[in-house]
Amino acid sequence: MRNAPGLGISFMIAAMFCISVNDALIKLIGLSYPLHQIVFIRNGIACLVILILIWRTGGFAQIRTKTPGLHMLRAALIVMANTTLYAAFIVMPLAKVTALYFVAPFFVTLLSIPILGEPVGLRRLAAIAVGFLGVLVMVAPELGGGLGWVAILPVVAAAGYASAAVLTRKLGQATSAAALALYLQLAFLLFTSAMFLIAGDGKWEPLASNDSLRFLLMAWRWPDAQDWPFLIALGALSAGIGYFISQAYRQAPASTVAPFEYVLMIFSIFWGYTLFDEWPAPSVFAGAAIIVASGFYIVWRERRIKALS
Repeated sequence: MRNAPGLGISFMIAAMFCISVNDALIKLIGLSYPLHQIVFIRNGIACLVILILIWRTGGFAQIRTKTPGLHMLRAALIVMANTTLYAAFIVMPLAKVTALYFVAPFFVTLLSIPILGEPVGLRRLAAIAVGFLGVLVMVAPELGGGLGWVAILPVVAAAGYASAAVLTRKLGQATSAAALALYLQLAFLLFTSAMFLIAGDGKWEPLASNDSLRFLLMAWRWPDAQDWPFLIALGALSAGIGYFISQAYRQAPASTVAPFEYVLMIFSIFWGYTLFDEWPAPSVFAGAAIIVASGFYIVWRERRIKALS
C-alpha cells in the first residue's frame, strides 16, 4: 500500500468536486425528468465505463462472488441512500443537504461496533452525540413547519450510506473494487427499470403531496437535445467519483484523506449560491460547524488510538 498523502488528498478533493457538480446538475435538471430516469441514464453510462475498465484490468473473472446476498443488501442500501438524498436536493439548499449528510461517518462508527466488532470508546460516542445536536440545530426549524419530514431525508440517506460502507469493509476483503462498482451500477439499473414499470407512465404523480415525491413519480420522457450533455456528464461524473475515491484511499491512509471530504461543503455553498441563489441560513452554518468539528475529532481520535496500539 502506497503512502503518498499529497496525491491521496488531491484525489479526494477531485472526488468531492465531482460529487458537488453531480449534485448541482441533478438539482438543475430536476423536475424536468424523474429522478429514476436520470439515475438510469447516468448509471447506464457509468456501467459501460466500468465494464471497459474491468475488461482492461484483469478480465471478467474478477467479478465472481461467493456472497451475492450481501452484495444485494449493500446495493439496496446505496440505492435507498441516493434516492432519499436527491429527493431532498429538489426542495432543500445544496449546502444544507450536504451538511446534514455529513453525519454518515457517525453512523459508520456506531455500526462498526455490532457488525465489525470494532471497539468505540466513550469519547468518540460523546463526539457522535454532539454531532447529532448539530443535526437538530439545522432541522428543528423545519420539523415544526416548513418542509416537515422531508428535512430528515439527508440523515436517512447518511444512515443508508453508512450501513453500505460497513458492508463494503467486509466485502472488500474478498471482492475487487471493480466488482463492487459493477454490482452497484447493475443494482441501480435494475431498480430504476423497476420504477419505470411501476411509475414510468406518471399515473402516480397526482398523488404526490410535495416536489420531493413528484420527483420520484413523474412520467419518463425522451430527454430534450439540450439536456443530453448534462445527462452524459452525470454518467462520466459517476464513474469518476468511484475512481477518485478508490485512488484516494489507495494512495494514503483513511485517517489522512477522510477529513478532506468536508471540502464538499465549500463546493456545495459555491454551486448553491452561483446556480440557485442559495445562501445558507445561520442555523446551517452553526449546525455544520458542530457536525464537522465532531467529525474531525472522531478522525483524530481514531488516528491517535492506532498510533498508540
